[in-house]
Amino acid sequence: MYTAHEMPPQLPQADLDLLAQAETATIGHFRHIGFMDVALRPLHPRQRICGTAVTLALPSLDSSMLHYALSDMRAGDILVIDRLQDQRFACIGGGVALAALAAGVAGVIVDGPCTDPSEIIEAGLPLWSRGISPITTRMANIGGALNIPVSCGGTVVLPGDAILADESGIVVLRPHEVVETATEAINRQNRGAERQDLLRKGVTRIGDLSGARDRVAKALMGPAS
Repeated sequence: MYTAHEMPPQLPQADLDLLAQAETATIGHFRHIGFMDVALRPLHPRQRICGTAVTLALPSLDSSMLHYALSDMRAGDILVIDRLQDQRFACIGGGVALAALAAGVAGVIVDGPCTDPSEIIEAGLPLWSRGISPITTRMANIGGALNIPVSCGGTVVLPGDAILADESGIVVLRPHEVVETATEAINRQNRGAERQDLLRKGVTRIGDLSGARDRVAKALMGPAS
C-alpha cells in the first residue's frame, strides 16, 4: 500500500539563489515545457518559492502518507502532491500548514483543493492548489508513495527537480537545466527593465522596440513591385 524512497539530494544553494532571481513569465518567453496547468493558482498573489521538489502521490481521502512525509522534509524543500485525479478531498488545511512550516517546507503545490484558506495564509505557508473544498482527507490507511515520479498540473515532476513558482505560474526544471535557464531569464529581465525605462520616459513606443511597427508597415504596403 505504501512506498517511500530516500529523500532526493537538495539542489546547490548557488543554483537556487540564481533561479530565485528569475520569473516564471520570463522563462515562458523562451521555454514551453515544464509548466504546470494554469488552473493551479497561488492562495496569495504575492507568493514566490524556489526549491527542491519532494514528490508525493496521495490517493483519494487518505492523508496518511502526507503526515509521514512531513516527518522527513528538510528546510527549503517544496512538497509537490499528485492527488491521483481526486478533486474532492482537501489534503492541506490550517493544521497541516503549520506542520509543514514546522518541518521547514518552503511551500506546497497540490494538484487538488485545499481547505482553511485564511488559516493557511495566516500561518504563512506558500501554497498553490486548484481551489477550495470543505471535504477533507483523513487517516484512511489506503496507501501512497513518497519520492516517485508524479504528475502535477499535467507536468511530470521527479524527486530532486527544481521548482520555481510565483503569481504567474509554476515551472519544473531538471537539475542540469537550472543554471542555463535562470541565466537566460535574468538576462532577458535586465533587457526588459531597460526597455521599460525607455517607455516610462516616453523615449520610444513598444512597436518600435519590438520591431512590430516596421514589420506590419511593410506588410501593409504589400509586395514590392
